[in-house]
Formats: sequence, structure tokens, C-alpha cells
Amino acid sequence: MTACAAMAATAAAPVIAVDGPAAAGKGTLARRLAAHLGLPYLDTGLLYRAVGRRVLDAGADLRDPAVAEATARALSPADLDRPDLRSAEAAAAASAVAAQAGVRAALLDWQRDFGRAHGAVLDGRDIGTVVFPDAQVKLFITASAEERARRRFLELTAGGAVAEPAQVLAELRARDAQDAARAVAPMKPAEDAVLIDTTSLDADAAFARAVEVVQEKIGPRGRDLV
Repeated sequence: MTACAAMAATAAAPVIAVDGPAAAGKGTLARRLAAHLGLPYLDTGLLYRAVGRRVLDAGADLRDPAVAEATARALSPADLDRPDLRSAEAAAAASAVAAQAGVRAALLDWQRDFGRAHGAVLDGRDIGTVVFPDAQVKLFITASAEERARRRFLELTAGGAVAEPAQVLAELRARDAQDAARAVAPMKPAEDAVLIDTTSLDADAAFARAVEVVQEKIGPRGRDLV
């Protein structure tokens, strides 16, 4: 699809890119925004978690590019419904396979087809920079590492997991570093993304700001949606 065609597609069916690091609140915001706008929602991180989980299930090496790519190309929608994709192990596996060019290429068309079908709100780490660089709205949701670690710790312990705050913070920082330093599609804000720092914002305030951005970026179409 040419750049002009992609822009025409997003004009008819808006694509909203929501990127940012783990535990910044982007998933909660993106799901709420999609429901509010009447658009499909995709947590693209689940794609990578599902690939990593399947590689682990097979007892294979997460850093074997051939295995990881083959697993990505065999991924089915049913794999996204697994109940174990939110675990810390799945998150670490996702970060490992996401660093591989073959895996990202295999999942790129899947994500683009989803967004182009009827418009969508997609959250991930490279939606605005790689998957949909022509998205009409690009948000980068962030928060301090300490606040994100606090949220993740509360999430883990609420689910019955045993966790240490210092370890949660260390693992989060390690994942941030890996995602930002990878050679393929590193995590970073798109040049035209609107930054929303949720360190001191609750979910309602972050959502209200996101709605404002949609209205500003899409104009009359955005006002019709919201």
C-alpha cells in the first residue's frame, strides 16, 4: 500500500497508535479509548507474548531466530486467548522474541491488516513508528520507572503472586533497556506523537487528555467519534 493509500484508509477508518513502556497505563487507556470511539482494539504485545509462550512450551531457545520466526508465522488468533500471557515469564519471553527482525516482519502484516479493516486503537511499543507511521493519532504513554514498578507490584500481588518491589523495579528497568536498545524497531516516541506522562495522573485524567488529542488531531471526524 502506498503512503497516499494508507493515509486515505486511515482517513476513512481512523487508526490510533498508543505506544509506551510497560505499566505506564497504555493498555487501560487504549481499551477505554477504543470502546469510547467504537473502534476495534488490539493489544499488540499479546502477539509477542503468544510467540514467546509457544517457544517456551516447545522447550526451544527464545533467541533462535529460525524457531522464533516460524512460531510467529504459525500464530493463530486462538493463541491470543491463552490465560498465561500476562505472566512475568511471558513478558520476558516477549521482549526476547520481539528483538528479532524475522518475528517482527511476520507479525507486521497481521497488525496492519487488523488496523486497516475497520480502523482501530492499537497499543504496543512501535505502532506509531513502524506499524502505522501514518496513523492520524499517535500517543506515547509513559510514567516514571518507580511509579510503573509500584503499579506492576500491586498488580502481581493482587493476583496472588509473590513479588519483591526492588526486583520488580530491576526487571522493569532491564526490559525498558532491552526494548529501547534493540536494533529492530526500538521503543521510542514517534516524532509527531503526543506524550502523556501518567506518573501523577489517574486513569480518568489520562483518558480525558487522550480524548482531547483525538479531537485536536482528527478534527470534525474526531468530534464525531467522541
